[in-house]
Amino acid sequence: MSSPPVAPPGWSRWLVPPAALSVHLSIGQAYAWSVFKPPLESALNLDGTQSALPFQLAIVMLGLSAAFGGTLVERNGPRWAMTVALVCFSSGFLISALGAETKQYWLIVLGYGFVGGIGLGIGYISPVSTLIKWFPDRPGMATGIAIMGFGGGALIASPWSAQMLDSFGGDNDGIALAFLVHGLSYAVFMTLGVFLIRVPRTEVPQGTRSAPPSAFEGVQVSARSAVRTPQFWCLWIVLCMNVTAGIGILEKAAPMITDFFADSSTPVSVSAAAGFVALLSAANMAGRIGWSSTSDLIGRKNIYRVYLGVGALMYLLIALFGDSSKPLFVLCALVILSFYGGGFATVPAYLKDLFGTYQVGAIHGRLLTAWSLAGVLGPLIVNWIADHQKDAGKHGSALYTLSFGIMIGLLVVGFVANELVRPVHARHHVPAPREAADVERQQSA
Repeated sequence: MSSPPVAPPGWSRWLVPPAALSVHLSIGQAYAWSVFKPPLESALNLDGTQSALPFQLAIVMLGLSAAFGGTLVERNGPRWAMTVALVCFSSGFLISALGAETKQYWLIVLGYGFVGGIGLGIGYISPVSTLIKWFPDRPGMATGIAIMGFGGGALIASPWSAQMLDSFGGDNDGIALAFLVHGLSYAVFMTLGVFLIRVPRTEVPQGTRSAPPSAFEGVQVSARSAVRTPQFWCLWIVLCMNVTAGIGILEKAAPMITDFFADSSTPVSVSAAAGFVALLSAANMAGRIGWSSTSDLIGRKNIYRVYLGVGALMYLLIALFGDSSKPLFVLCALVILSFYGGGFATVPAYLKDLFGTYQVGAIHGRLLTAWSLAGVLGPLIVNWIADHQKDAGKHGSALYTLSFGIMIGLLVVGFVANELVRPVHARHHVPAPREAADVERQQSA
């Protein structure tokens, strides 16, 4: 493998976040999947649970590829990782286009879910450790900027996809053409990041200001040791619970708001539902930079108390009063999605605080297996319960009352896990850079 590109003297660290954004804005299209659900269900005679399969598999593969590829990303560098992400993510759309055109749904699941999901995972973690190295004084803000793009991808993709489906038609040919345009367009856009990304040549990048000594020194833990600590598994539970609660709304956003107000005097139109998806993406994106930057000021544990505690309250308000007020429903959903996004953007900095910068990318990759489980649990809970409630003759908001109650319980579990996080015991520390290199050689042998 070629070595990662090193920044020349005078290279501005502020060129790195745009490189990361070009990848994350592209792969963030995953959050606009709900726009494709209704036409796929109509064209291929699927139910809500079946139409969620490509998205669920994509999130499963995101976590698994991040976990297994995290060490490779650390070793081969961000340019290699972004290239792999580009090829897999774009190819996934092309395979899905073939599946839609030939009415072979398994090809859509394979393309978007399996192949595209690998691109999601490698692309998601590709810039994280690089950004932390460029911004050791502001890790929450730096990772928030990049991961903001993943949350904001649907802000572009949702109305864009809806417009294409409106122009091309919602039949198999129209869906196939929309997938094709997505695949080619994202390949071009992600190429910008591949050519722009650089790694710092010095430990303390030029332009770093007001960084405490602890930003460059202190606790360092290897990925192999990290997964043996209770702190890692507490954070795993925290991330899993927070993601499950958020993704349950996100994956079914368009049909959910339509169901909630189907019996009202002003039902929600298809275009308004797509607009709601775009709003959720905006909240997801804003939460990633806003809440993660706030965590630099008030601490990671405190910000997760907000995500999990207030998030449970928002779900309770929707369950009790959401069908009586569109503004209340939309506002609570936006807050939940801002916490969902903030949780993703804050967790790399939380890992850095606990385990140091040494192998933080690999540790982050392993932690994202929590996302794999949540990507199945969230949509499964919401879609399966909604389908069965519909079979029982219920409609409207009653389709979701039980699943929202489950989400509240999961957020409470995550809140408790966050309270159990403590500093990592010294026996897990890598004592010095030389010893760290020895550990790395032993683990690679």
